[in-house]
Amino acid sequence: MSARVIDGTAVAAGVRERVAEGVREFVEARGGDVPGLATVLVGDDPASQVYVASKRRQTEEVGMRSIHHGLGTATPQDELLELIASLNDDETVDGILVQLPLPEQIDQDAVIAAIDPAKDVDGLTAANAGLLAQGRPGLVPCTPRGVLELLRHAGTEIDGAEAVVLGRSILVGRPLAALLLGADATVTVCHSHTRDLTAVCSRADILVAAVGSPRLVGAEMIKPGATVIDVGTNRTDDGLVGDVDFEPASEVADAITPVPGGVGPMTIAMLLANTLQAASERPL
Repeated sequence: MSARVIDGTAVAAGVRERVAEGVREFVEARGGDVPGLATVLVGDDPASQVYVASKRRQTEEVGMRSIHHGLGTATPQDELLELIASLNDDETVDGILVQLPLPEQIDQDAVIAAIDPAKDVDGLTAANAGLLAQGRPGLVPCTPRGVLELLRHAGTEIDGAEAVVLGRSILVGRPLAALLLGADATVTVCHSHTRDLTAVCSRADILVAAVGSPRLVGAEMIKPGATVIDVGTNRTDDGLVGDVDFEPASEVADAITPVPGGVGPMTIAMLLANTLQAASERPL
């Protein structure tokens, strides 16, 4: 068999269209008030610069306001925290995104904790993580939210499915497990201490790889007919590859995401959706 390829670029375009329509309705309802997303970039990492530029461009394309703050690599933590405090108080800012990773002199956990949970469009604060863990409404991390969107677009039955998530990061693995559990899947989270990884993965109806290990998941780890979501993005001598060995996996899976063009485009699309959600939930 040859798996159906889940086109994340196309699905993300659909999400952006829905967000743009939502923004138009929001502006009409709020008398011209436009949702605003503040991005904060500390340092001059080229990859981060490109990524933030893409976020800003897409923010403006859906009709929202992009507010950017670029800080030097040597910026002290206190200065960054002061900026976040000012953005928390700024009524024109509905969402705050601090681009990670941060320079070594800055405590990432302290920075995340300083963000107002109502403006935490990355969904990383303890408050939003706690709401997600309890199955209560809140702002959800963008990549996991995008994975759920891809699964639904592919027509994958989540209710009752056995789902296996490779990776337990706060960015993807843990929140994704909570989302899948909330959608009534039976969820197993695998990590570096998991015994017999192949056996665990090969029973999954839904297999999500998010560990940052090039081509870790081979065909022998995939249940015939499974849906495989590859979150990994690894730069190798062969170019950009995922955590899944795509060609062999495609011969076993029913549906699979490519790298690039799979989960990647969804992350920014769901960031825009989160920003609109944050703006819509802001008190009048």
